[in-house]
Amino acid sequence: MTVTETTVDGPHGPIRLRLYRADDIEHGTSGARSLLWAHGGGFTGGDLDMPEAHVVGLELARRLRGVVVSVEYRLASDTVHHPIPVDDVAAAWAWLLASADDLGIDPARAAIGGASAGAFLAAAAALRTSAPAKPATVLLAYPALHFPNPAPEDALAAELRALPPVLRFPPQTVVEIFRAYLGRITGIPSAETPGAADLSGYPPVRIVVSEFDDLRGSGELFAQQLASCGVPVERTVAEGMLHGHLNIPPVDLIPEIARSLDFLAMSGR
Repeated sequence: MTVTETTVDGPHGPIRLRLYRADDIEHGTSGARSLLWAHGGGFTGGDLDMPEAHVVGLELARRLRGVVVSVEYRLASDTVHHPIPVDDVAAAWAWLLASADDLGIDPARAAIGGASAGAFLAAAAALRTSAPAKPATVLLAYPALHFPNPAPEDALAAELRALPPVLRFPPQTVVEIFRAYLGRITGIPSAETPGAADLSGYPPVRIVVSEFDDLRGSGELFAQQLASCGVPVERTVAEGMLHGHLNIPPVDLIPEIARSLDFLAMSGR
C-alpha cells in the first residue's frame, strides 16, 4: 500500500486529504475503482489518524484494489456550521473526479462514503451531484441521516437500555450533535439532510448498521426511503456490534468488522 497526502483548495480554505493506493491496483482501459471517505466523530471530532479514517482507508483500498481518499473536513465549532463541512466533502469529491487521469481511476466507478456523521456528509454531498459527477455508489456505515433520529423498536430499545450510558445515543445527545453541526435545531435544511431530501434519482447505496446502536433506525429508515423511490439499496446488520465498530483496530481480531468492510467494498464490481 502506498500512502500519501495532499492539500486541495476548497471554498473555505485548504482541505487535507490522505490517499491510499493499493500496490496491486487494477490498470486497464477502464481504470481503477476509487472511494472518497469521510470519518465520523459527531461532526465535532475525529481526524485522519483515527482508525475509522486511517485503518478503514487502508482496508478498503486493499479490498477495492484501488484508491481511497480520506478527507479531513472542517469540524463543527462555534464558527463552523452547515454547510461548511459538506462543502469540504463536496470539494474533495470534485477534486477526485478532476484528478482521475493522474490517479489512474475511472470516474464512472468512483464511490463516496463515510461513517456516522461522515456518512451524513457523504450522503449530503451526493445529493448535490448530477451526471456525470454522480457517484457510482454511496457507502454508509452506521449513518446518522435524520433529525430527529427514529426511535428504536421496542425489542431493540430494551436491549439498548442494558448498555452503559457512554455507549448510547439518547435523544438529547442527538439534539446536541445536530445543534453543533447546524448551529440550531430549527429550520433544518431539508435539501441537504439526506433523511429529509427528495431521493429520486439518488445513486445506489450500501448501508451497514450496527446491531446495538440507537442510530440504527436512521440507516434502516433511509434504506426504506431509497427503496420507495426505486433506488437500488442493500443493507446489512453488523451482528453484536456497537455504533462506531469500524473505529476498533485491528480488524482481524473481530470478524464482524472485516465483514462490514467486505460488504462496503463489494460495491461497483
